Amino acid sequence: MKQIFDNLSQEMSRVTTQRYSTSFSLGIRFLHADLHKPIYSIYGFVRFADEIVDTFHGFDKAKLLADFKSQTYQSIKDGISLNPILNSFQWAVNTYQIPLDLIETFLKSMEMDLDKNMYDKYSYEEYILGSAEVVGLMCLKVFVEGDSQEYERLKPMAMKLGSAFQKINFLRDLKDDFHDLGRTYFPGIDLNDFNSGVKQEIEADIETDFTLGYEGIKQLPKKARFGVYVAYIYYYKLFNKIKGTPAHTILNERIRIPNNKKIRILLSSYVRHNLNLL
Repeated sequence: MKQIFDNLSQEMSRVTTQRYSTSFSLGIRFLHADLHKPIYSIYGFVRFADEIVDTFHGFDKAKLLADFKSQTYQSIKDGISLNPILNSFQWAVNTYQIPLDLIETFLKSMEMDLDKNMYDKYSYEEYILGSAEVVGLMCLKVFVEGDSQEYERLKPMAMKLGSAFQKINFLRDLKDDFHDLGRTYFPGIDLNDFNSGVKQEIEADIETDFTLGYEGIKQLPKKARFGVYVAYIYYYKLFNKIKGTPAHTILNERIRIPNNKKIRILLSSYVRHNLNLL
C-alpha cells in the first residue's frame, strides 16, 4: 500500500526536523495535531536544500541542487517521489495548494548561496524573500487550511515574521557565515569593522519586523496560533540575548539559548496564551 510509504515519508520529515532544529520542533509540537505533518514536510524540504549549499563541501553543490530542484517539480507533478523528503513535501504542496512560485523563489535564494558572498540592498532583500518570507507563506497556506481570503489578509505580516527570524539567524550565525563560508549577508557592512553602531542599526530593523509579525500571530487561526507564538517567543529571547552581547563577541561566537531555558520559554508562553495575554 502506498499509504505505508507516505507515512514513512512524513516520518522522515519529522525526524529531519527534530535532528536539525530543537526550537522549530518545539514550536511544531504546539500546533494543532492536524498541522504537524504538513509543517514537518515543509521544514524537511527546506532543510535538505539548505544543507546542499551549506554543508556538502567537496561535492558538486550546483549539480546536487539542480537535481533536487528538478526532482521537486517532478514529484509535485507526479504526486510521488522515491525521495521520502520530496514525497512528503509534494503531498503538502498538492494538499494545501502551495503556489509553485513560492517554491521557485525559495530555490532561487538557495542558488544565490552557491556563489554569492556579498550582498547589496537589492540582493539582500531578494535573498530574505526567498530564504525566509516565502517559507513563512508556505506555512501560512497550511495554517489557513485553504482560506485564500485569510491567506491574503495575513500574508504581509507572515512575511515580516519570517524576515525577522531570518535576520536573527544571520546575526546568530555571523561567525560561521563569515569565517567558515566567507559570506556577508548584511548589505554595505564590512564585517572586519563590525561594531556596536552597525549592530544596533540591524537590531532596529529586526524590531520593526517583529512588531508587524506579532500582530499577525494574534490573528492566526487557533490551530496555529500557539505553536507560532512559541517560535516567536523563542526568537525574541534569542534576539534580546544578541542585543545584550557585544559586537565583537557576536562575530566570534554563536549565541544560543540553552535547552533548560527553552523549556521555561515554553511554560511561560503556555501561561500567557491560556490567559489570552498575547
